[in-house]
Amino acid sequence: MRELSQLIDVAEPAWPDLQDTLASGAVSVEVLPPDGDLARASLLQLQVTARSYLGALVLHCGGLLVDDGWVRVFGSPVDGVERGMPSLAQVNHFQGTFDSAWRADAGLVVAQDVLGGVFALNGVGHVGAGRPGAPGEIAYFAPDSLRWEGLGVGHSAWLTWLASGALDEFYADLRWPGWQGEVRALNSDQGLALFPPLWSAEARQDISATSRRAVPMAELLGVARDSCRQFDGVDPGSLGAM
Repeated sequence: MRELSQLIDVAEPAWPDLQDTLASGAVSVEVLPPDGDLARASLLQLQVTARSYLGALVLHCGGLLVDDGWVRVFGSPVDGVERGMPSLAQVNHFQGTFDSAWRADAGLVVAQDVLGGVFALNGVGHVGAGRPGAPGEIAYFAPDSLRWEGLGVGHSAWLTWLASGALDEFYADLRWPGWQGEVRALNSDQGLALFPPLWSAEARQDISATSRRAVPMAELLGVARDSCRQFDGVDPGSLGAM
């Protein structure tokens, strides 16, 4: 186990570079303030250094609200409830104190979107969790197909991609006129439930004709997981604890 000082006091810390990446991106990114104690405890549990984007994000940031809050990237928020934003520690079931036996073998849930999509950083046991790609790559649970998809990039490249403006194309079939106002009205522990549901033929034909309501993210993710089991007989694994 590396001591906290070994994780924080590093040459070439990543936070200045990450700040520049987020500030110069093509979409809005709100950087939430961190809780220092939670940040240090989370970094110690993860055993990653501040030279990585993941370590820098956890240590210096309470989370990111990307593209008007469409995507929420988890960090170490003040009191764990900044605008309802859950912490990376909460979402991934960290223990209250450092646990040397804890391992994120399947990987880490690092972000969610307002429709119940989930971004996960693959661990060494990601295949057993049904996630495609290689260890260290980002996989995405798509709420319109109820399946994991490999994105083929690591965590740092993924954060750069989020800020680049690529979300317009990635979500081209899942957005409707005026979505920004509906998303801004949400707390960061809420999502949008659509009817007919995203995976239905009706929603795919005209998503703007769906009805939408704000629901707790835990409810949205629970419905998605139950639907996977019902339709495909496959459990997609943890989509993040809320």
